[in-house]
Amino acid sequence: MVQKAKILLVDDRPENLLALEAILSALDQTLVRASSGEEALKALLTDDFAVILLDVQMPGMDGFETAAHIKRRERTRDIPIIFLTAINHGPHHTFRGYAAGAVDYISKPFDPWVLRAKVSVFVELYMKNCQLREQAALLRLQLEGAGQVEAGGSREPAGLLAELSARLAAVEEQAEALSKQLDDDSADAAAVATAAHLERKLTGLRRALDALEPGTGGGTPTLPSQS
Repeated sequence: MVQKAKILLVDDRPENLLALEAILSALDQTLVRASSGEEALKALLTDDFAVILLDVQMPGMDGFETAAHIKRRERTRDIPIIFLTAINHGPHHTFRGYAAGAVDYISKPFDPWVLRAKVSVFVELYMKNCQLREQAALLRLQLEGAGQVEAGGSREPAGLLAELSARLAAVEEQAEALSKQLDDDSADAAAVATAAHLERKLTGLRRALDALEPGTGGGTPTLPSQS
């Protein structure tokens, strides 16, 4: 069973958090509240998140400072951040948001449909990356088993290869459909780049799997990096 993705909602006003939950509940993912930058950073210490919705105007540690801390941590630096703000101070303010590491910057009041669509893209990319990591783990186990079989002079279990190939094909098909959707919707550059990176890793995984097929003579394949 595929686990739900976690979405971190950061805002000091409870009514804003409630509104975000109402908008994003249709995505059927796990919504996690944080009422301050400090609380958000604590949540990020233990849980993995697909995307962060971060309010800019907060007492104490504001959104920009919170984002800077998130981007400095190796564990969290690649999590997409969407800034939400009730105040538009012009291009300089927006540029500061992107400079802090945001993938998008949305002014309130925002269109609920647009926000939900943007969040859903990053959730889908996160889920595809999780699937890819699972396939890579299965392939590593297969490689280890193949090495042991080779040392013992026995034949490789073709059934496991076929099953792994079928699972990988399903992920490849979903990733291709997602990339086409991003192209059609003229999505954010960050989402398009993430999808392209995912496809490159899938290509490397497919090559490694093909090298295990009997008669290829490819030796021990090299798995793609999971970074």
